[in-house]
Amino acid sequence: MGAADMPQTVSFPGTWIVHAHTVCAASAFLSALAIGIYLHYYKIVKNGVAGWPDEWFPSVSATIGDWYPERNIFQILIALTAAPRFGMLFCWWLVSRPRSPSWTNVIAIIGVIRTVSCGGWVYISSTDDHDIHDVLMITYVVLTLPWMLGCIACSPPGRSASRRQRFLVASSFFGMLVPMIYFFVRHKVHHIPGAYTYYSFFEWYLILADVAFDSRNVLDFRDIQLEREFAIVSDFNVSASVIQETVDPIVSETATTGTKGISAMSSHEITQLLEPEPGPLRSTLSLLSDVYLAYVFWSILTSLVVQLFYWSVWALEISGSEIALLSTWSPIVLVIPPFRRFASTQPGQGLLLALGCMAGLGAWRFDKVLNRLFAVVAANMIQTAAAAAYWSTSPRDGTNGLHLGLGIILSVVIKMANHANLPTWPIIDKDQGGLHEIATSLAALAVLEKVFRPTKNAISSAVAFRAEQSYTVYLASCGGMGALIFAIESLVSDVGILVSWSWTGYPITGPTVLPHGVFVVVCMSLGLALSATRIGALLPRSPLYLLLGSGTCYVMYHYRDWAGFAGGLGMATFVMSILPAFLDMVSVYPPGMTWFLVWTVNNLFDLAHVWVVAYAFVPGGVYLRERTDLVLTWMMSLLVFSGIALSFTQPRTYALSSWPFRSAPYVLVLLTVAALAVTMYRVPTKPPIPHRAGDRIITAGIWTVHFGIDLEGRDSQRRLRDLIGGMELDVVGLLETDLNRIPYGNRDLTQLIVEDLGYYLDPGPGPQKHTWGAVLLSKYPILNSTHHLLPSPQGELAPAITATLDVYGTNVHVVVSHDGQAEEDVLDRQLQAAELGRLMAEWYPEPTIFLGYVVTKPKAERPAPYKYLVEDGRMNDVDESDWDRWCEYVLYRGLYRIGYARVARSTITDTELQVGRFIVPRHGTQVVNAPHEDRYLQVPKEWVPESWRFPAKYEGAGTKGHFYHVFQEGARYYALPEGANV
Repeated sequence: MGAADMPQTVSFPGTWIVHAHTVCAASAFLSALAIGIYLHYYKIVKNGVAGWPDEWFPSVSATIGDWYPERNIFQILIALTAAPRFGMLFCWWLVSRPRSPSWTNVIAIIGVIRTVSCGGWVYISSTDDHDIHDVLMITYVVLTLPWMLGCIACSPPGRSASRRQRFLVASSFFGMLVPMIYFFVRHKVHHIPGAYTYYSFFEWYLILADVAFDSRNVLDFRDIQLEREFAIVSDFNVSASVIQETVDPIVSETATTGTKGISAMSSHEITQLLEPEPGPLRSTLSLLSDVYLAYVFWSILTSLVVQLFYWSVWALEISGSEIALLSTWSPIVLVIPPFRRFASTQPGQGLLLALGCMAGLGAWRFDKVLNRLFAVVAANMIQTAAAAAYWSTSPRDGTNGLHLGLGIILSVVIKMANHANLPTWPIIDKDQGGLHEIATSLAALAVLEKVFRPTKNAISSAVAFRAEQSYTVYLASCGGMGALIFAIESLVSDVGILVSWSWTGYPITGPTVLPHGVFVVVCMSLGLALSATRIGALLPRSPLYLLLGSGTCYVMYHYRDWAGFAGGLGMATFVMSILPAFLDMVSVYPPGMTWFLVWTVNNLFDLAHVWVVAYAFVPGGVYLRERTDLVLTWMMSLLVFSGIALSFTQPRTYALSSWPFRSAPYVLVLLTVAALAVTMYRVPTKPPIPHRAGDRIITAGIWTVHFGIDLEGRDSQRRLRDLIGGMELDVVGLLETDLNRIPYGNRDLTQLIVEDLGYYLDPGPGPQKHTWGAVLLSKYPILNSTHHLLPSPQGELAPAITATLDVYGTNVHVVVSHDGQAEEDVLDRQLQAAELGRLMAEWYPEPTIFLGYVVTKPKAERPAPYKYLVEDGRMNDVDESDWDRWCEYVLYRGLYRIGYARVARSTITDTELQVGRFIVPRHGTQVVNAPHEDRYLQVPKEWVPESWRFPAKYEGAGTKGHFYHVFQEGARYYALPEGANV
């Protein structure tokens, strides 16, 4: 090497890289937009649905990918963006790495992949290769989520302005996805002219937000100075570049100025100061493990009552299986010191969690219901004891309640995605959408993480302490926690519960599960997020806040439609906001007796939740008959007393700067976005279509589905869907469908049927009406509907739905009714049948169909219900010669009955499906009055047009255990009267 001349140094701030990236990226898109509008406006606003003037603003893809010269200019500027982009990635890695090396490495790799995928969809247009273009585009969008969240989480210390601005931009970015998807569906699915223009505005905003997000690096790079030293030598070699970063002044300021002396710190704070804080990556894994294990805990807990009430539901009486509720008393073993010490260690927790997850998540494999119950009982005994031990020996800093709340919200979102079922319940097998094997694998990973978690994040008995409070405060704490668990499980464990409480029928004047159920998740998330603030940590001890929570409960119970739903949303916010404080309050007491009392209170509420509706079948039911108001009053009283008791304890200073509290908002945002995505995906995009519209045929069926549990103790909604769809039913009355109660898992049998088969839905009276439930499904628009509670002075309440349908332009009235057991309460059934007869007589002679559960023999004399319905209601029996009926009846008037079938139930329920097929007279005409004998004139199947016949697959041996039975000829067909207007 020759001698060097005088070295020359080139130096520039790191912020120049950010500015260069922002200018090049923004110029690329904006110049393409300006040139495209100037040169090819009418071409780039045109799409597959419409053009100008319906569409008047271009999309991003049309602007940058279709025409010369804007496409080429865009690609050149994007190429110029590449250098500052990779430089910005490198500088971001430098400034963020000291805070969390491992996590920063992951985010940096994501950033590189995201950048490369951007280049892919820019230079490979959809015209070049549509699939590759879409894959790269989707990759870029999907990676945007972890990129933005990672950049926010790994912001350098002291950069609060950067973190705050990034959070606002990221929130707006993901918030705009919802309306963008909405308008895209309107364009792509509904083919609405002009929708793509509004979609384009949101698409362009995402581009600008993306650029703006990266431009905030200017705040993080302000202390970076890039230098390059050039030394000219004889052989013209150049020395290596040197990148230097100045010391962050905030670090030195923090080191020299403190706000709290060590002498003023608690032992726990000194431990936090001396022990190194785990990196964000490990802390995130710990958070995810805790949240997932909380979900598993909630899944197994809620499956217990569903599993044990299998026998009670079938027997309609106390069966003895209810004793399984006592499995939650297992924490009482923690009064034994050796067991408590073992359950409080990391190995002990790992063993108990592994056994509990294995038993609870593996219970579905047992074919016999009793074996599944034993497995779930064992799982609950293990996990309730393990949870009590863990909560009592971990810090009371709000994180336990935060994890449990996140797990509960996760379960609600999963239920939304799985049609109101948890795929980890034992009543769900693979045929019903079970995901137990995946769930068990994830549980194994979560348990391993918990076992091998660094001591800082593990259980520490050193921070355990006992409260020295009065016995009254102790009892109030236990009662409040038991009531809170019941409140969460009975009101917000599924998004459909609060909707069903507020539903009043058609025309719709309130919320529906789709799309409004997502508001429940939003409010639960807001409540839990509120608990993670300094003010929120103090609210549960505020009398005004407790009074506000009681007020929302009152509104939820006494009002309907939007007002009642608003009260329910307030209740969802309230119960989630007090969860961390209440859990911390009971955790300061000895776990054995404390959680024994908590679960005792909770079990009493669970039984009361059943007694209010099952009063006719349980001892002492008369005292709680239809008294949901009393149960809610007890529940809120315990919550208020517990809040008052909380005010007598020392306020907790939550570690709001700890990783769980800092990460909770991002997890809640993810869960809320997931709920929004599920809602957008599941909202129906097409109106229901009748099966035989060309022949003006209406096929109506009645089926008692026995709470959606089949004879094998499995969920039956998929099997219900298959038979309803297979029989081509246009109108369906489903009975015993009110599953918005704890014993039935707070499920919804109709969601899958409505989504897959396409029906208008009236779910009938809500849980606060204390009935077994009635549902109306219709392929025809429901013009109006009314819910009735039929007279029941002695026995169980009988629900009924009366509705008017628009059937091929003709108004057809439909009645769906569930009367009770005539042999038990004769007066009740007489009064109920008389009321139904009166309602149907008022519509005479308009077309009417009755689909009901009525315990009577055909043609039975009064006071049996039959003649009240047929004679007083001026109705016709679908086939009065069918003497072998006991409880299900199809009646009609003003229609031509052409077919009648009774379909075997297989093992779905205890009652067959009965179906009547009718033809609606031409609009403006009425049925021909025919003699009684002519109306019931049966004809062979071959005499009936093929399009009028019932599906052939259920003839003979049928399929999946379903076949036409009772009649030798299978289904029955009838001749039309002479002169019929069809």
